[in-house]
Formats: sequence, structure tokens, C-alpha cells
Amino acid sequence: MVEFFLKFAYNRYGCDRMKYYCIGIKGAGMSTLAQILFDLGHEVSGYDDTIEYKFTEEGLKKRNIPIYHDQSHEIDKDTIVTFSKAFSMDHKEIKRVKELGLTIESYHDLLGKLTKEFKTIAVSGTHGKTTTSSLITHILKKHKGVNYFIGDGTGYASRENSLFVIESCEYQKHFLAYYPTVAVITNIELEHTECYDGIEDIIHTFETFANKAELVVACGDDQNVRKMNIKGKTIYYGFQEDNDLVAKNIYFNQKGSSFDVYLHQKFYGHFDLPLYGEHMVLNTLATIAVCNLEEVTKEEIHDELLTFVNAKRRFKEEVVGDNIIIDDYAHHPTEIAVTIKAARQKYQDREIVAVFKPNTYSRTKEMYSWFADVLNLADVSYVTPIDCNREKKEDYDNVTSNLIIDKLNNGYLLKEEDVSILKKHNHAVICFMSCADVSHLIKNYKKLYE
Repeated sequence: MVEFFLKFAYNRYGCDRMKYYCIGIKGAGMSTLAQILFDLGHEVSGYDDTIEYKFTEEGLKKRNIPIYHDQSHEIDKDTIVTFSKAFSMDHKEIKRVKELGLTIESYHDLLGKLTKEFKTIAVSGTHGKTTTSSLITHILKKHKGVNYFIGDGTGYASRENSLFVIESCEYQKHFLAYYPTVAVITNIELEHTECYDGIEDIIHTFETFANKAELVVACGDDQNVRKMNIKGKTIYYGFQEDNDLVAKNIYFNQKGSSFDVYLHQKFYGHFDLPLYGEHMVLNTLATIAVCNLEEVTKEEIHDELLTFVNAKRRFKEEVVGDNIIIDDYAHHPTEIAVTIKAARQKYQDREIVAVFKPNTYSRTKEMYSWFADVLNLADVSYVTPIDCNREKKEDYDNVTSNLIIDKLNNGYLLKEEDVSILKKHNHAVICFMSCADVSHLIKNYKKLYE
């Protein structure tokens, strides 16, 4: 513990300033980690293959953190290296740091050490992690002071704060390296099929994660959440009456959502939300539960919710010509469904167009029929070729976007180099959805109107 404190202590305390080198620094998680390490007083630099600007580097540029794209720069021998799992061990930059004999620490282990140093609120779940983390951070930042790690490339830390909100991803069971005081679980569904042996394996992993915390805040409407054997205190939230925190009298309109909240069957308060869809009400219930535990008043929670702006690439809207375009991180069928439904709630008189870029062959193979079902909620759908940087196409024979397209009622292949077919849609809402980068698709679409 003493050694770790020395690594992370402020310069003003006269302690050592460490050097960190982050490979894959433009990745959402790695960018956030780099920002937090910098804020804690360390020297941080990084490498990335991508030269073009990505939204995740906004915080890096604000802090003037150097980003390299080749192997011409020197790295000091006392530098600690961490790297994104998107980079294979035979990547030239990882080979170079190994040949230099540098200390390498895994990304999730480094984050795990950080969670030990604070009262950590770890937000997990198949969906809703980023928005729920952002909501909790938005409120606590104003009324308590908080460090935060949000998966859209947003992070901040100060030793003056005792609280740490961290988006906690279940990919390759990374969140098991964390030490949460409070664990939030928004939902549990089949995902990351390349690294889990089915839904029971996923449920068991979330259960292990939950039982590391002193307190669990979980969505009680989710059947898979209820299957967990949680040993400690749990606060369940949802729409059903058997929860501790329940939303009732829900009203959806084109301006957002409003609802009443009951705590242990007693009226707690009324809340208005400038967000769309039932899933956003659930995310807000989790937020209310956490902030109430931190003694933020219901009046303060209500007022802060009214000023909330969602995370990057979460239902980000822009007017282009006569159309509304939405950039959203949705990449799982459930997320695609709620994005399309939210678009219909807000824009009831417009055609809804879905543009989906599948990510990973394994997810497409397991879920192509489900993808088609939810894309059919749109009036028309366009699907690009599969994007994947961590799987090999040759390992997945006959797995292409056509698996999805063939099951669509009104669906087409969209070639990434030519999006001109989208120009035929007028007075429409065009939803660009993927966890992969769709900025070039949006950029090419905007050019059609120049």
C-alpha cells in the first residue's frame, strides 16, 4: 500500500512523479485512464495507430498529453506501460516496450488499484453504464465533489475527493479487478460471446463482482439480476412493486420524461428528465438511489437532472438539411431498440432511418436474427460490412452483414465509401449506431448537403 501511495501522491507532497505510457491511448477507456493519471500529478504520454481525430482525445488535448503514432520517440526506462486489449501482443509498439524491458501493468489492474484508494461507486451492466455513470457524476460533482471514469473518454481525479465513480465493464471480466464500495448493476444480458460461455457464465461473473461491494444497487425488474445470490445489502429499483425504489405515473412526451418515485412504498419525489425512453428512467432510478445514499436531497437531484447533458455518442443530435441525425454508441440489439424507440418518442412525425455498423464477427454470428428484429422497428435500415479489430474474418466463415440484411423487412447494404443512398430520405431521423467509429459515415453524409 505504501508503494502504491507513493506512485499516486501529489507532487506538492514532495512524492515521486511517475511516468506512464498508454498504448491505445485514443481508446475510450485508455484515454480516460490517461487523464486521471495526469490529474493525479503524473507524467503521461501514449501511442495510437489512429492519426485522425477521435472524440475520445478531447480530454487528452486539453491536458497537452503527447500522442505518438510511430516508433521514433524515446521512452524512459522508468516508465510504466499499460495497453489496450484491442492491441495484440505482436503489435510493433508492444514488442518495442517489451524489448526495452519496461514495466508493463494491465489496464484493468491499474484501474483496480485506483478503486482501492477511494470510496468507489462502480457502475456495471450490459447496457446503460455510461449514461448512469454520467448521471451520478453530474449530480455528485455539484454537491459532493467526485472523481470519475466514464467510458466516453471523460475522466477527472483529485486527491481532495473521497468519491470515485467508475464505469465498470464486464468485457473479459475486467471489472473483477476493481474494489467497489457500492456496485450498481443496471441489467444483465448475453454479450461478449467471444469471452463468455453463455448467459449463466455472465450472471455468475456479475455475482462475483457484486459480492465484492459493501452495498449493491441493482435493477430488480431484470430476471438475470434477480438470479444472482448477493450476500450483502441490496437496493433494488425498477417499475415493479417488489422493488425498494419504484417509478410510477410515468409520462413520456417530446420533451422527455416525468415520473414519481416511491421509496419503500412511500412517496419520495417527482422528477422530470430531458431524456427519452423507459431505459433512461431506469438509469435515473439507479442514480437517485446512489445520490440519496450520499445524502443529496431529492430537490437537489431533481434540479440537477434538468441540466443533464448525456455522454458523448449517446443520442447525440444534429440537424443536417431537413433531417435530424443521431450518433449513438448502440451496438447490442437492446441498445438499438431503445435508441429507435427514443427517436420515435421525440420525433413522432418523422421517418426513422437506422444505419447500423456491426462490430465483431462473434456478436453478429450469435445475434444476427435479434439484430434484424430490432432494426425492423425503424422504417428502413441500412447495414454496413462488419467492423472488427480484435477478431479475424477467416475464423468466421460466412459471417457477414447479409445475415442481418436477409431478415430485414426494408433493409439494404450500405457501402461505407458511398452513403449517397441516404440522400433520398427527407424530414427523417437518421440514427447512426455502432460501438465502432461511424464519424466517417456521418462526415460523408454531411458532404451530400454542402
